[in-house]
Amino acid sequence: MRKAKNIFANIDVLTIVLYLILVFFGWVNIYASQYNDDTQFALDFTNRYGKQMYFIAISLFCGFLTLIIDWKFYYSLSYVLYGLVIIMLISVLFVGGITGGATSWFEIGGLKFQPSEFAKFTTALALAKFFNMQHIKNQNIKTKVYSYIIILLPCILVIFQNDLGTALVFSAFILVLYREGLSINILFLLLIASILLLLSLLIDQAILIYIFSAIALICLLLFRFNKKDILTIIVGWIISVFFISGINYFVYEVLAPHHSKRINILLGKEFDPYGAGYNLIQSKIAIGSGGGIGKGFLNGTQTRFDFVPEQSTDFIFCTIGEEWGFFGSVLFISIFIGLISRIILLAERQRSNYSRIYGYSVACILFVHFVINIGMTIGLLPTIGIPLPFISYGGSSLLGFTMLLFIFLNLDSYRLEILR
Repeated sequence: MRKAKNIFANIDVLTIVLYLILVFFGWVNIYASQYNDDTQFALDFTNRYGKQMYFIAISLFCGFLTLIIDWKFYYSLSYVLYGLVIIMLISVLFVGGITGGATSWFEIGGLKFQPSEFAKFTTALALAKFFNMQHIKNQNIKTKVYSYIIILLPCILVIFQNDLGTALVFSAFILVLYREGLSINILFLLLIASILLLLSLLIDQAILIYIFSAIALICLLLFRFNKKDILTIIVGWIISVFFISGINYFVYEVLAPHHSKRINILLGKEFDPYGAGYNLIQSKIAIGSGGGIGKGFLNGTQTRFDFVPEQSTDFIFCTIGEEWGFFGSVLFISIFIGLISRIILLAERQRSNYSRIYGYSVACILFVHFVINIGMTIGLLPTIGIPLPFISYGGSSLLGFTMLLFIFLNLDSYRLEILR
């Protein structure tokens, strides 16, 4: 615990202010998304806006506790906290409740919480401590494999919960690893895999395999005198064929039918305005109807008449776009990017690998959430369940993001003392 006279010493005030602005703005838009002519009391705990105020109070209290605890607590218990959340992720598969098709919730009495929301900051803590102990600049293959296991273990458990959106967030750690020395070749391979993934979804599997086979054959003829190049071409062709086949199998056999349908709708291969494509169509109508300055607070027709499902959670940006318009959306995006930029700036000034890596993890997790959620609501990415940090309705989400951010603020306040 900090000394009483130094409880708030060196806490970054600007980050706290940006956080509070986003949380308050989130509550305002949750209130707007739930508002109707019968609404009388803003703190009605039978409605989501009332419950969110309750969640905000709990999150602020936990954030305060997070700040007053000595940094050594987080460092010494990084693996313990990670292990406890892994146990919860396993347990929820057997005793968890189902919400939105995902088996990812514990229900105790009338309370529900989602352990995967806490897996984000515990994974960040474990990864930061592991690299700090291994002296990241001198990594070997064994170190890299262990770091991938730390990231993939919670990710795979979340996939088993049928929560693909949350699982996708763990890709944020790739950006962290790149900042800490991951080879550019790995990112290049990921870029190629992404392009191949898109082609696999757009072009018939057999045709795409024929195309790659023809390209491989031409390359073999061009490099037939070099055994090393021939081996590289053959291995590349085999991997590509398996990858194409695996993507098609995963999308159409492993994913839930509604996920597959949403991907096809996004790519223009299917059109289902009253089924899987309904959310996206209504989302784009709501955002587009806001125009330049918006329809005004509580005046959004798409919002008032509940045209967009889950508008207080995954599609909260629709409310922002409709009622606050283009300029309001740009202002919100600017504040959010400002928060991420501030976190990166704070991470760069850390004197320890542990604090820096954790700081970059915070920034990257928020960035991936932000990009996926907004990309989903405007039709650039498939519709998957993922909240907009500090804005969307949800107790587990808000508390998880608050802990994620405030632990870093705690570490940053000790930056002159944490030297390794």
